[in-house]
Formats: sequence, C-alpha cells, structure tokens
Amino acid sequence: MTNSPTGVYTSRGRRRASRARRWLVVVASIATLGLIAWPVMSYYEIPPFTDKGDPVSYDRAGGENGGQAANSRTLLPTGPKAGFENVNTLSDGSKISVVTLDGKKSGYKGKVWVWAPKEYTDDPKFAESGFPVVIALPGGPGYDSNYWIGKFKGGDRGMVSLQESISTWYHEGASKPFLLAMPVLNPGPDDKGIYWDGSDIPGQPKMGTWLTEDVPDLMKANFRTLKSRDGWGFMGSSTGGFASLKSVLKHPDKFKAAVANGPDILPDSPLWKGHEKEMRENNPEVLAKELTAAKGPDVYLAFQVGTKENAATMAGVKKFINAYGKGPVHTKLWEIPGGRHNGATYLSNMREPLKWISDRMEGPTPSP
Repeated sequence: MTNSPTGVYTSRGRRRASRARRWLVVVASIATLGLIAWPVMSYYEIPPFTDKGDPVSYDRAGGENGGQAANSRTLLPTGPKAGFENVNTLSDGSKISVVTLDGKKSGYKGKVWVWAPKEYTDDPKFAESGFPVVIALPGGPGYDSNYWIGKFKGGDRGMVSLQESISTWYHEGASKPFLLAMPVLNPGPDDKGIYWDGSDIPGQPKMGTWLTEDVPDLMKANFRTLKSRDGWGFMGSSTGGFASLKSVLKHPDKFKAAVANGPDILPDSPLWKGHEKEMRENNPEVLAKELTAAKGPDVYLAFQVGTKENAATMAGVKKFINAYGKGPVHTKLWEIPGGRHNGATYLSNMREPLKWISDRMEGPTPSP
C-alpha cells in the first residue's frame, strides 16, 4: 500500500467496496432464506406467516350497499354479525372461515364453516343481489370437523376443493356461484355405532333443527341470500347424503334441491329405538310418498353412487327412484364407474349433478 493520497484513497475504497459486497451477500441470503421459509412457515401455520385465525368479514367495501337490495327476491343480512375466523385463504383470495354457532332453535352449539365465492365479495354486477346457498354435509364421523373444507384428489385436476370446483364450474356455466355452509353433522363422535341421522331424535340434541333452521339462520344473518326456497339446497355424502335427502323432503317449503352422494335411504340410528313414530316422520320414503300425495312443491334430488360401493347402497337408491321418483319428486342417478364410498370419488364427478340442480335453482341477479 502506498502512502500517497491516491494510494490511501484506493485502499480505503477497496475496503468499503468489500464491506458493501459482504452486506449485499448477507441481505441477499436473508431474502432468499425468507422466500424459502415463507411457504414452509405458512404451510405449518406459524405466525406471522399465516392469516389463519384472523377475523373475516364478507361485507363489501362500504358495508352492505347502504341497505339496498337489487330486487324483492333478495334478503339483506339480518344480523347479528357472527365472529368468523379465517381457516384458509384460497388461491383466488376467497376465504373459508369458521364460527361456533349457538343454535337458538335447536339448543345445540357447534361449528359451522362458511365460504363465499369472489362473485359475492368482488363482482360489482352482483353487489346488491342475493346468492343461493348450499349446505354441505360430510359423512362420518361428522363431528368437530367437516371434510368439505379440505382438498381431495380430483383426477386430472390434481388436488381440488369443493370451493375451487364451484368457482371453476360457475365460469364454465355448470354451477351457480353458491355460498357454502359446512356445519358439523353430529353432536359427538360417530363411533360405537352411534349417530344421529341429522334428525331430532327424542332425548337427543336436535340435529334436524340445527341443520334446517339454525344453520340457514346463520347464513341469512351474515350474507345476502334469496328469500325463495329456489335459492336453498343441500349436498352431502353417506349419512350426510341421507340428511340432505331427508331435509329437502321434510322441508320442501324451505329447500328445493339436494345432491346425495352414496346416501343411506332409511333412518337406521340405534337411537331411534322406542321412537318408531318419530323415525317414520324422518323416513325419506314416507316423506316422498306424502309429498307426492300433496302434489308438491317440486323437489330435485340428484344421486351419485360408485359402482365399487356396497351393493346395497346402489340398490337402495335405485329402489327409491323407481318407487318414489315421480310427480313432484324429481330424481336422477349418476353411476360412477369404479367409484368408491368417499369424498374424492364424489367431488371429482359432481360437475353434472351440481349442474342439474343449478339449472333448477335461482342465482344472483346482475345489476341493470
């Protein structure tokens, strides 16, 4: 190193440049590690890398349109607002959230997950319109969870969710942009042969009232919905398919359609013992016969059954359709080749059944 002013300057400049390069490497390394760590930390839901648990509001900016409905068919949120907490933010920005609902009519307190499509929150042409609702029910165990909030293998579509599927099918013209309510089905674990048939069994929690009154009331309190039964339906699998089928037949004044996947047809919980009269009042065969005798109103029941399910399931559905699928009870069966008794089978084949009921249900009304 020279002692000349030029030499000293050059040496100091080199040291500064070297330090700058080292800091640049450090900053770049931290940034790279952050980019690598973010999805990992988010996947394992480690704060602050996740929005799980954050409050969720489904109101549009500026509130619910100043209290104005698009038309007389729309029911604006009645309140009170529920304290929804985020469970999952999907790739399109829509959110699945959860709340613990204290059912005023049933007396049962349990979890309900909800989802609204982007058309509900973001599309200005639907800003003042009500949206149709589907209440999606799982099979067993159906307690403290609802598997329709998760993802399934969707064939050539990879891992897909019910919510993403509805969004895709809506843009393909095969579905309404449904709001989803996904409640627990049972008040306790579905084990030891005990389940509740989605019904008000004497001496038990009133799960029928929970599903057909408390859960719809939650949706009406927090979302723009439709006043008519044409905007309300069910979807469910296995025992949830039974509850979906039975709920529409028992309350045709409130609900118009259902997709029943691999359903039981008859109530068969051991909790019915000693309550044969009430069990008969929750029997889809009896309810369908009564609805036909009353000449309506019309209901639409779509069935999916896999060919590799228990043969009794397919036989029971076909027997029901042949005996009771007439007059106001409209039915259609989709047999799934190689299909098994699980959510992945049903979701990957649900496009056509959902289209069939969508074509018969009311959707949101675009602004003029």
